[in-house]
Amino acid sequence: MDGTTEGKPKAALSDYLAAERTLLAWIRTGLALMGFGFVVARFGLFLQELQAVQKTLSEQSYGLSLWFGTALIAVGVIVNLFAGWQHARLVRDLDRGRVVHARPAAPAVAIALFLALVGLAMTIYLISVRGSAHATLGNFSGNKEETPMTSIAPIADNGIINKASNHSVDQTVENLKDILQAKGVALFALVDHSGEAEKAGLKMRPTKLLIFGNPKGGTPVMVAAPSAAIDLPLKILVWEDAQGKVWASYNSPSYLQQRHGIPQELLQNIAVAEALAAKATE
Repeated sequence: MDGTTEGKPKAALSDYLAAERTLLAWIRTGLALMGFGFVVARFGLFLQELQAVQKTLSEQSYGLSLWFGTALIAVGVIVNLFAGWQHARLVRDLDRGRVVHARPAAPAVAIALFLALVGLAMTIYLISVRGSAHATLGNFSGNKEETPMTSIAPIADNGIINKASNHSVDQTVENLKDILQAKGVALFALVDHSGEAEKAGLKMRPTKLLIFGNPKGGTPVMVAAPSAAIDLPLKILVWEDAQGKVWASYNSPSYLQQRHGIPQELLQNIAVAEALAAKATE
């Protein structure tokens, strides 16, 4: 009744509040460890996604970060459990009026040392991962200077054939116009892409598209394979790459045949572009 229990004075309110603040501090520590552990565990997945985006050929495993992260989460759980147990024990002692002695600093020191070791291990791990990634990229590139794609004639797996021209873009286009006129093939349109870009205040290397054909040759093809109308009339693109090389590009006749199912006997009707490009670029 007079604030004592079994003849011993009860603890003051400030003692309970101090114990509660200590508990909350340990809980924050445990939550921080669990959150950081989750980030570390997911870091390996992030590296794998980054590897896939960069399309590297490294077979390196990033599972070690999962173990680091799991260990941190486990320590966070242990810290919270330990803090709860310590708090309950302390409050019980305060309720019974027992003299509470200073708590040992060993748990805090142990957690600090553990985090320092984990940080050191993660640093070494990240350095090794970075070194392996650079080595893989170096081996993949063969230490060769990268050649711009625009300086190489694209392979015909996309259905486009590129033929190098010995003339400028304008001269190649003039050669094509003269050949089309001589053969009686109609030039339906000449699209000056680079010229239109210049009008819009943009810069573009010389690029011109010629659209041409002969209804007598194209109509039977479209009758036999209606979808061929997407690629007809025939086209030849004359363009200059970053190195100043001029190319004449056109759809491969075999590609158009396979794409639209054009009968073999009509293949010659769509093979005109090949002969025209060869003549205009020589």
